Amino acid sequence: MKSKRENENKRNEILTVANGITLFRMIGTVGLFFLSPSSAPFLSIYTFTGLTDVLDGWIARRTKTTSKFGATLDSIADLLFYAVMLIKILPVLWERLPKIIWCVVAVILLIRLASYTVAAIKFRRFAAVHTYLNKVTGFSVFLLPYALLLSWEGVYSWIVCALALFSSLEELLIHLSRKEYPADAKTIFNKK
Repeated sequence: MKSKRENENKRNEILTVANGITLFRMIGTVGLFFLSPSSAPFLSIYTFTGLTDVLDGWIARRTKTTSKFGATLDSIADLLFYAVMLIKILPVLWERLPKIIWCVVAVILLIRLASYTVAAIKFRRFAAVHTYLNKVTGFSVFLLPYALLLSWEGVYSWIVCALALFSSLEELLIHLSRKEYPADAKTIFNKK
């Protein structure tokens, strides 16, 4: 039987400002499912979800309220966001982008899969390293709906693919070259 103090600690871990922001992101993400990707309401909520994705982690670290629950909630929010984007944005991109770009995307995904496989075998865990290039790639992918709005999706998608290719190769090389799980690797040039 848990003590009153343990229950209160658990409740305090769950009821944080950062987790509240993550919940708002999840609600906003569900709302995106019902909107047209080229509409002002979609882009407004999309921008809100992007800002809250950055803000929740920052607030959790600043207020020292990071927790396993918060990290799990953030991951669920991310997966929900990616699922809605696949449903809402991918069909538009499929229609508007040249088919050759999808071949490049397939190569990038294969490299990324190889990286995850190497990490699973070598480190016995799922390992996605938060390198600078991965962060830049993630941000550039986030900007895709704005490129669609401005009809820059062709050129912009090639830039995103180049970034994604380099970040995927870098992460694969990090996994191949390290003896231990590289949790803190920011670039291939980190020697740790």
